[in-house]
Amino acid sequence: MAKDFVEIYDTTLRDGTQGEGFSLSIDDKLTITGILDELGIHFIEGGFPASNPKDKKFFEYAYKKPLKNSKLVAFGSTRKKNLKAKDDAGLKALIETDADLVTIFGKSWDMHVENILKVSLNENLDIIADSINFLKNEGKNVFFDAEHFFDGFKNNEDYAVKTIRIALQAGADKVVLCDTNGGSLPHEIGRVFERLKTHHALKLSRLGIHTHNDTDCAVANTIAAVWGGIRHIQGTINGYGERTGNANLSSIIPNIELKMGFRTVGIKRLKNLLKVSRLIDEISNNTPSKNMPYVGESAFAHKAGLHANAVLKNPSSYEHINPESVGNGRRFLISDLSGKSNIEAKAKELGLDLGKLSISEETDLLNKIKELETLGFNFESADGSFKILLNKYSSPDYKNKEYFKLLTFRVNIEKTCDKNIFSEAVVMIDVNGKTEHAVAAGDGPVNALDKALRKALIKFYPILNYMRLTDFKVRVISNRAKSGTASYVRVLIESSDKEEKWTTLGVSENIIEASYMALADSIRYKLDKERI
Repeated sequence: MAKDFVEIYDTTLRDGTQGEGFSLSIDDKLTITGILDELGIHFIEGGFPASNPKDKKFFEYAYKKPLKNSKLVAFGSTRKKNLKAKDDAGLKALIETDADLVTIFGKSWDMHVENILKVSLNENLDIIADSINFLKNEGKNVFFDAEHFFDGFKNNEDYAVKTIRIALQAGADKVVLCDTNGGSLPHEIGRVFERLKTHHALKLSRLGIHTHNDTDCAVANTIAAVWGGIRHIQGTINGYGERTGNANLSSIIPNIELKMGFRTVGIKRLKNLLKVSRLIDEISNNTPSKNMPYVGESAFAHKAGLHANAVLKNPSSYEHINPESVGNGRRFLISDLSGKSNIEAKAKELGLDLGKLSISEETDLLNKIKELETLGFNFESADGSFKILLNKYSSPDYKNKEYFKLLTFRVNIEKTCDKNIFSEAVVMIDVNGKTEHAVAAGDGPVNALDKALRKALIKFYPILNYMRLTDFKVRVISNRAKSGTASYVRVLIESSDKEEKWTTLGVSENIIEASYMALADSIRYKLDKERI
């Protein structure tokens, strides 16, 4: 028996860009359009061509690259008051995009009609009908977004329903009910759809839902609407949008597909969801949210030892779905809450076998990790340093392996009269009994230290030419007796080569020493990786 089908309408390129810190160039929008098409999104809202030249240009380019799975939608508004639809510049702009489908928004809340738009209730109905009639006569398929519908329904049910009816009578292919202020709760959404079922000849199959997240209920409200009979939903990838965002399709799609038994993009394409989520974060220059359901880095991360032990025996004990169904993966975190199971699972994830350790060695390793965590080390965010620590316990040869030994380092910072700051580092190391001395200047003390350390090591390990430092973070550790500028700090350094990225850490009350520890571990990780 075929599953019921739910249409997915993505508005990341339009509503998403109204969010703070979310901006896209024309090329960005074209790239994302291709990504959403590959995911199998049914409708992609490309932008508001009447509002800005960039969106108008986007449609010119977009139609030169036909889509395989999606339909591109142009967005606009009902006509302005005191104008005929045929004379409205915004509606003309929609016609000029060559889009087969257009979405226009109009008022459905009587307060907005009378106080904001400042027209009579009947005149607003005429505006809706005239706008849709014009677009239909021009050969367009039309979706009508009933703006502020749920607030309007609460205030004046009869009038809100009239706006739906007039839109459908004018030929709208779909009327989308919008929780524009995002203030509704799931039980209210459900109640509205139960009421709509009592209105004669109003078919839910011709309605859709568009919610905002101001009560943190946009996903739940959308699900309530689907449960109430709606089969067309709108939202954005990762929930980007104005104020607190739109309904998050990265959660809604798997909820509907995996939990509710409906068909959206299909099980096969759903495995690309994490990839799509990360790509859109990257293109828009936003940091992925770790705790986002389904696609977050922490969505299937296990920290408590009892949880890890149970997951190793039966993943469903602490995982509500198979992570791979959305393209994600299971992670085991290491902290002072960790047990033996966490460490064994994490070691396996890193390609190490702790099976040969004795019970006392396992206990020593666990105690060492907890001791270091107490000092401020945080291995759950530094797989590189954790792998080095595990190697010392899991590999007999590694215990006595020492690529280099620090003899001394010094870092000088000088402020010159021309307002420039000069940083210089001096490093002396021992490599297999040979002493090497190096001096380097840098943009800052850590950069200078990094350059000096590499300069001293490069003649022994040329492979270090192919790694680079890609990120540097400092965190004050607050659980210490000292505070303020005397606090202990944790330094996290991300390094990479052409194949992978890894993170290492150092902890000290001296930021330069903590930085050296993280830098040294980053180099050791690379040398381990290359089996030097």
